[in-house]
Amino acid sequence: MRQGIHPEYQQVLFHDTNADAYFIIGSTIQTKQTREYEGKVYPYVTLDISSASHPFYTGEVRQASNEGRVATFNKRFSRFKR
Repeated sequence: MRQGIHPEYQQVLFHDTNADAYFIIGSTIQTKQTREYEGKVYPYVTLDISSASHPFYTGEVRQASNEGRVATFNKRFSRFKR
């Protein structure tokens, strides 16, 4: 491998804010934030969704609100009453 062309591979602290879960994963991501976790300082990245909070992995069933779609449909086609 040529020297100086590859990004630095390091341990990074990822924080899933929905589940309040922390993951330490090797990554080449560059970040300006750092945070101390378990006595060590890591580069810090926040996530909205990870395997700790995604419904597919957690088994939670989330019902999407279709009320808005139905109301919009009825409003749009209410003039075509039989």
